[in-house]
Amino acid sequence: MKDTLKKVGLFGIGLWALTEDKINELSKELIESGEMNKEEGKKFVKEVLEEQKKQKEDIEKKINSKVQETFKRAEVVKKDDLKVLKEQIQQLQDKLDELIGEKKAEAKEKDTKKEQEE
Repeated sequence: MKDTLKKVGLFGIGLWALTEDKINELSKELIESGEMNKEEGKKFVKEVLEEQKKQKEDIEKKINSKVQETFKRAEVVKKDDLKVLKEQIQQLQDKLDELIGEKKAEAKEKDTKKEQEE
């Protein structure tokens, strides 16, 4: 059985690439060749599928970690950070508009007083 497993490359990096059908097919071949019985075959399939799931999760975590690390090194701005900055800019723009409006109102008021005085 070990030879068969080595041939297929079940343990190692190739496990995550196997389909459930291929795993079941391998189990069937092992049962037919007498290297394991049906119960062992079921257990084998279950264990291989669990290991496959674990390997997929591990690979996803590693990829995610590397992507995050790359973004950090590249000093890429996150979408949430950009949103906060946009909100702050809008608040500043609103305040500036308000101050400009007050200045214009004051200037208009001064002009009106001057005209009345003349």
